[in-house]
Amino acid sequence: MINSIIKGSILIISLFAVALIAAFVYAYEEVKLDADKLINYKPEVSSVILDRNGKKLAYVFKNKHRLYARYEDMPGYLIESLIAIEDTRFFEHNGVNIDAIIRAIVKDIKAGSFVEGGSTLTQQLIKNKILTNEKKLSRKLKEAILALKIENELTKEEILERYLNEIFFGNGYYGIRTATEGFFHKEMKDLTLKECAILVGLPNAPSSLNPAKHYKRSLVRANSVLFRLKSIGWITKDEYLKAVKEMPKVYKTTLTQNRAPYIIDEVLRRFKGKLGDIRTGGYSIYTTIDIKQQDIGKRAIKFAHDRAMKKFRENSKTTTINGALVSVEAKSGDILALVGGVDYKRSAYNRATQSTRQPGSSFKPFIYQTAIDMGYNPATELTDLARTFQYYSNGRRKIWSPKNSHGGFKGFLKLREALVISSNLATINLVHDLGVNTIRNRLALLDVPHIPRDMSISLGNLGLSPLKMAQIYSVFANYGHMIEPRLVSKIISKDGTVIYETTPKEIANFTTPEQAYLMTSILKDVVKRGTGRRAQVKGIEVAGKTGTTNKNIDAWFCGYSPTIETIVWFGRDNNKRIGFGATGGKTAGPAFAYYYRELLKIYPDIKKTFDKPEGVFEGVIDGKKEFYTKDSPLPNQAPKKEEFDTGEVDYDVDPDYEGTALHPKVIKHKLSAADDSGTLF
Repeated sequence: MINSIIKGSILIISLFAVALIAAFVYAYEEVKLDADKLINYKPEVSSVILDRNGKKLAYVFKNKHRLYARYEDMPGYLIESLIAIEDTRFFEHNGVNIDAIIRAIVKDIKAGSFVEGGSTLTQQLIKNKILTNEKKLSRKLKEAILALKIENELTKEEILERYLNEIFFGNGYYGIRTATEGFFHKEMKDLTLKECAILVGLPNAPSSLNPAKHYKRSLVRANSVLFRLKSIGWITKDEYLKAVKEMPKVYKTTLTQNRAPYIIDEVLRRFKGKLGDIRTGGYSIYTTIDIKQQDIGKRAIKFAHDRAMKKFRENSKTTTINGALVSVEAKSGDILALVGGVDYKRSAYNRATQSTRQPGSSFKPFIYQTAIDMGYNPATELTDLARTFQYYSNGRRKIWSPKNSHGGFKGFLKLREALVISSNLATINLVHDLGVNTIRNRLALLDVPHIPRDMSISLGNLGLSPLKMAQIYSVFANYGHMIEPRLVSKIISKDGTVIYETTPKEIANFTTPEQAYLMTSILKDVVKRGTGRRAQVKGIEVAGKTGTTNKNIDAWFCGYSPTIETIVWFGRDNNKRIGFGATGGKTAGPAFAYYYRELLKIYPDIKKTFDKPEGVFEGVIDGKKEFYTKDSPLPNQAPKKEEFDTGEVDYDVDPDYEGTALHPKVIKHKLSAADDSGTLF
């Protein structure tokens, strides 16, 4: 009988051993792919977008917000605290702590269920990255096998690095660096012993121990970690007492705050698909933005928007008036501020980069610069008289009789004065005299799409974004050189390699510094005594031009100081009129002035006066001082004009036209390249 029992027991034990070996072999074959997830560890890492001075604008990530930390950057207190509380024999075992498992089994048997796991840090890492929290023998077996394999492939330091980067610390923070910066707003090297104790205590219960929500609980847990360190002799009694008394400051705000959402969206849009998923690559993306100027830009648009709502008696909750601002460093093209709308929460549409609107009279300076470069000077007399243009629409002969916004005309105007008061008639007659094709060929240097082939070019009948306007206005702000605006200066990968870098890029040399300065002198007068008076700023010279399209649909101010150029636009996304009297000077000008007033407060040493290039001379004509150059000489004689082709201009015009651009829904270009100037009678 006894022999039979013994034989039966041996058989059962043998079968169990065979089954265990078979299960082990099966599990080992199954874990190869799983183990690779930790051996070749490539977690999703958040990217950070920074301003030009390295200040954080926002973190971007896909599912989990994780900042990667290298083992060598982790303070010793942090490692010791973790091991002391979670796995004291970590550096001694091979991934599975047999003593801990036996103790856990005894407790489980006494409790009649799984109450203690006896897991090492390696096993905890496997559970978090690969397996589940399911308490089954098969899962525990697989976990042990994986632990042995991982320990065989990785060093202890590598395992700790993976553990501290993978674990969840609550508050949306994955990884020790994320939690450090999030809770304490500091780098890991600056962590105190008490802060380390708080952090290593969190993974046990990240929600209930969250120091931003349950500060006292987190301190109790941290003190138990400190007591463990003292009891095993890893810190002294004095160190323990000092750390227990410490009350670290914990920040409740999250790291996911976005200080410049329009900028972040634009960066992600520009690099979509170019660097994989930029949200998971752990990149450091340096923009050209100055967060101080970005904040000023937002306030400037809000300031002018509130003025407009008050003037037109609109409700802030229902108004459709919106605006945009772009500010660029003239010499480099660096975008310092880019505001795509009044309120990002209400509309994420970026009007600064994605919308195209008619620039109206703000486009006139390019026509006048063309004339100046052909030999005209600021005192050249232009014809400010009404002319009637014949054109055909659907086979029917029609008449276009453009007029000035004020309704009258002066007969003759000096070129300077014509631009200062933004005379439509003088501009139209200037275009007629120069020839549409002559102007179009010159403006091709601006890299502007869809330049009109007819007289509507006189009044800015084309579509441009505020950012594009910033590009072409660099012709004046940068002394004749057009610079491409740039938003991102460099991108650094998580291993510290620079993988993308830009330098200022000149697109075209539109004119000479001397000729560009003649235009700057005129645009300074636009602000001093012309349509841009509301853009004046005490203490700094500024130059610029207003733009108001037909029926007050678009309002612009495009201007610059000696070093910084700023474009402001206001309008409605539905292309309806802003309101009666909503001119560029009255609506956009105040935002421009606000921006530069605030700019002077934070950068009082900014350059305040324009440099006059050599080759710009000052003469007297009609008793008044005037600038001139060798290419645009005085006295007041326009260069001899060549004969220009004439022909019947075929385009539709809004019959109610009164503003400084043709109606966007009515214009239909039907001209051939030979059509140049139109027929006058």
